[in-house]
Amino acid sequence: MRDLYIVGAGGFGREVYAWLQDLPECDVDWRLRGFLDDNPGALNGFNYQSQVVASVSDFQPKSNDLLVCAIAARAHKRSICEQLKERGGQFLTLVHPTAIVGPNVTLGEGAVICPRVSITCDVEIGAMVMLNLHCTVGHDVRIGAWSTISAQCDLTGFVQVGEDVFFGSGARVIPGKRVGDRAVVGAGSVVIRHVRAGQKVFGNPAREFA
Repeated sequence: MRDLYIVGAGGFGREVYAWLQDLPECDVDWRLRGFLDDNPGALNGFNYQSQVVASVSDFQPKSNDLLVCAIAARAHKRSICEQLKERGGQFLTLVHPTAIVGPNVTLGEGAVICPRVSITCDVEIGAMVMLNLHCTVGHDVRIGAWSTISAQCDLTGFVQVGEDVFFGSGARVIPGKRVGDRAVVGAGSVVIRHVRAGQKVFGNPAREFA
């Protein structure tokens, strides 16, 4: 049995902790050892059986260790997890049991699929992608590595999302549109035209903002 560590003890880390408890015992081949966070007091004032057991900066993954990414902040997620991967860290792909995952769906290493997410069919989701609560992903969607899709987003058929993209809660993309690498789509936005790499858009319809 492997030793599992949650990377990040902030709000999303506490959510991931709760969702790990929902997994059927028959699907669990690890023991939860605790959280990794550079703030040793991150869980002060919260009632959790697991605590911060090491800092990210000091943690040296062993061959038997398994990690799950619980960092939602775009500014930190990739840099922190890449440090751990460079040290040999291996990441669990977490799919909550209430998620619907259809046929011909591929999930990259370290993806986190949260409760009530619906992924239809013929979808490719890259490594370390996070799909938060109640997201819907239509047929033939592609989502690049390291992207974060916040709660209640809707990516419709044939949408193409690049790497390291951030979607705020409730954003929607109409069929066939592309969102380029490192783009930001603000909460509640409706994307009706392609979004360039690095572009930030917001509103209904979504328009560029500084």
